[in-house]
Amino acid sequence: MTGRPRSFDQDAALLLSMERFWQNGYERTTIGDLTATLGITAPSLYAAFGDKDTLFASAAAHYVASVTAQMDKTLSQPNVRDGLAELFRVTVESYTDEKTPPGCFLLSEPRLADERRTLTARLAGHLRRGIDDGFLDASTDADALAEFTIAVIAGMSTRARDGGSAAEVRAIADVALAAVDAHAI
Repeated sequence: MTGRPRSFDQDAALLLSMERFWQNGYERTTIGDLTATLGITAPSLYAAFGDKDTLFASAAAHYVASVTAQMDKTLSQPNVRDGLAELFRVTVESYTDEKTPPGCFLLSEPRLADERRTLTARLAGHLRRGIDDGFLDASTDADALAEFTIAVIAGMSTRARDGGSAAEVRAIADVALAAVDAHAI
């Protein structure tokens, strides 16, 4: 009887599926790609995850949760500037890590626009804390600075996907931090 092996690990399968969607994009990823990646049959995939849309949603939610947790951790520094510096440092490392596809799945997948808006709003909340703490000038528009930061991070993702080295991606982050410093008190 063919089917899902007893040792099937759904979390690992979600991670592998997410990486396949990340590499190829949703539209170009086929059920055949997914079953080959997971080492299971199509009926097993459907039994475990439902259809391709449901698998994508689960894989994306898993990835977005980890990105959000990482962002919150890096921005929990006592000083919002140090938090942004740490966010950029971690971003450079993850976007150029040879163990994962280059760039960022969240920022490059068109189907994740709502999740990007949520992440941007969360970042704006951290920046408001920087305004309240007196690190950023009171006239700073936290929403605009969050949009700018996400745009920079998306650009870093694109540069990494296009083959940019860690040094090249880090140079983008350095320019962005200089722009943030312009809003510091």
